[in-house]
Amino acid sequence: MSIDKRQLRFGDALRRLRAEAGYRTGKDFAERIGWQTSKVSRLEKGRTLPADSDVVAWVEAVGADADTAAELRNELAELRLERDRWKSQLRLGHADRQRREAVAEGDASRIVTVEYFLVPGLVQTADYARAVFSLAAEMHESLNDADQAVRERVRRQEVLYDPGKVVEVLIGESALRYPPVPVAVNRAQIDRLITLSGLPNLRLGVIPLDVPLPTITMHGYTILDDTVVVEINHTEVVATDPEDVGLYDQITSALWRIAAEGDAARAVLANVARPR
Repeated sequence: MSIDKRQLRFGDALRRLRAEAGYRTGKDFAERIGWQTSKVSRLEKGRTLPADSDVVAWVEAVGADADTAAELRNELAELRLERDRWKSQLRLGHADRQRREAVAEGDASRIVTVEYFLVPGLVQTADYARAVFSLAAEMHESLNDADQAVRERVRRQEVLYDPGKVVEVLIGESALRYPPVPVAVNRAQIDRLITLSGLPNLRLGVIPLDVPLPTITMHGYTILDDTVVVEINHTEVVATDPEDVGLYDQITSALWRIAAEGDAARAVLANVARPR
């Protein structure tokens, strides 16, 4: 069975549990569980996969037994392993992936992204994003829909201007010193970062190359409320265990202590952009 059909079947299982528990509509259940109705609808229709914590909350709200809860959580774990492989995620191209990320970011009230090797997608210029999408399509031998993907990524960046969200972006200077794009594109990207550093709803930091790190992190990551997303070369790893999320919060706090912000960040960025 394809991953899409399995995801639809999983959503239908959630819907049946909700209905059997006496909640006639998704709206009634959303009020009970404290979620937006749109989130309940997306999960039941299989448009998005829930976090493990979402399934725990769901089965508790409907009064499901321990065996049902364990079965759902095991199925979710298998679905995530298959779905999160880049080969699966990118079978329809990068634009589809960008639309799914926009949904997740739209639901989140706190967005934190830390990257050492790439400028994070939420602050990329169109030209930088286009180059990254093209390289990724070549690496994964997937559909190269770079132009469409760029449009979707730019739409995602609307969250930067949402006063109801907390957005933090930490970029290693290394991402700017070893860019996967031509020099002119990198300089335009740096200009964009300097401009964005003045946004009231965005906390932007740059981790300088010559500052000792106060912690160890082997990769970049994104935190969406109580979920951590880690992108590695062949797949994506999602963590929802509170202890794991707490670890990434701890790492983030340590990195902010040595990051350049405000005028200091703009000085680092300007220095990187200076012609050699």
